[in-house]
Amino acid sequence: MNVVKTGMLLAALTALFMGAGYLIGGPAGMVMALILAIGTNIFAYWNSDKLALKAHNAQLVTEHSHPELVGMVATLARNAELPMPRVYLINSPQPNAFATGRNPENAAVAATTGLLQILDREEVAGVMAHELAHIKNRDTLTMTVAATVAGALSMLVQFAFLFGGTRNNRGGLGIVGVLAAAILAPFAATIIQMMISRTREYSADRLGAEIAQDNRGLMSALRKISGTAARIELPSAEQNPSTAHMFIINPLTRRGIDNLFSTHPNMENRIAALAAMDGFDGSAMRTTAAPSRIPNVRRRR
Repeated sequence: MNVVKTGMLLAALTALFMGAGYLIGGPAGMVMALILAIGTNIFAYWNSDKLALKAHNAQLVTEHSHPELVGMVATLARNAELPMPRVYLINSPQPNAFATGRNPENAAVAATTGLLQILDREEVAGVMAHELAHIKNRDTLTMTVAATVAGALSMLVQFAFLFGGTRNNRGGLGIVGVLAAAILAPFAATIIQMMISRTREYSADRLGAEIAQDNRGLMSALRKISGTAARIELPSAEQNPSTAHMFIINPLTRRGIDNLFSTHPNMENRIAALAAMDGFDGSAMRTTAAPSRIPNVRRRR
């Protein structure tokens, strides 16, 4: 059901792209927007992971530079029966993490340095297991494509402001259409991204707890980072807000908005859903090694 719902939301995002093209340039603008949307989706399929990692200045780490972190991810990946993803670090004091990649064979997980500093070993494992759950559920492609299309939509509107805005603009609504697209399109794109993210987070929380064989680590991590992330800015996320829905916690510090417009489910609801799993034995996953004790995730000097 989630797959169908997400497909419908991505279709809505593409339709929104076409609608913005119509407002700006009429039928011709809609056709051009459709062509651009198709091209954007093809480009995003192959490059969205690279773009997301580059947007946040993520640096690839290895078993030599960060043996504990890479070893932990390797153990969790075996538990989840996934190929070993690439592991990245983002130099930021804000505790956060995300996963990306078009499929499990081309996936990556990224964590901030703040996450490793604030959380203990079991909590880091819970967060990493959550991100691996996104990979196993193949959420990463959906979420990164949504971010890329939303970013392209914003660029389309900016382009229209620079070169559009006349009443004879190929049947479009001229400056009225440009203004309508500028106001409505980004807002609607945010709502669609929010819906995509919300349909995926609860599932990733549950599967992540099963991968880690412990729901307490993720519960504790969510409590810690939900309050801290709101107080510490992640500049790369502020500059690329279309990627906010990819993170385990909303990385944007502009929180003065109603719950309706959050890119993530209510944190207390997520913790309550995890708490309801008490007593599960992890038998839903076939494991190879229990990650109950994870070495300290600090850089080897």
